[in-house]
Amino acid sequence: LLVFWQSGSSFHVFDQGQFAKEVLPKYFKHSNMASFVRQLNMYGFRKVVHIEQGGLVKPEKDDTEFQHPYFIRGQEHLLENIKRKVTSVSSIKNEDIKVRQDSVSKLLTDIQLMKGKQESMDSKLIAMK
Repeated sequence: LLVFWQSGSSFHVFDQGQFAKEVLPKYFKHSNMASFVRQLNMYGFRKVVHIEQGGLVKPEKDDTEFQHPYFIRGQEHLLENIKRKVTSVSSIKNEDIKVRQDSVSKLLTDIQLMKGKQESMDSKLIAMK
């Protein structure tokens, strides 16, 4: 079995190699598991990392689990809420840009002040020597 429902709120891919070779080409124009995972991420699916795995240790089994808040067994009406994420420059508000510009300006001012203090300390140190 390649895909398995876990409590109806996630799905597993138990053998990624077999899944990529046999299942992906039936539904996609590729058989690349990394591309499939990238697509899942674009639609808001996330890989489930269990505490015992620690997130850093690669699991011993070739078992990957994915979940999405609107991907629930028996709740087909929720599927329409699964949409591709849109990240475009036009979605950034002018207010956000203004805040960022102000933050950058303050940072540059602070750096100039620190630079001036550093130069002053350097010259005092030279005079003390």
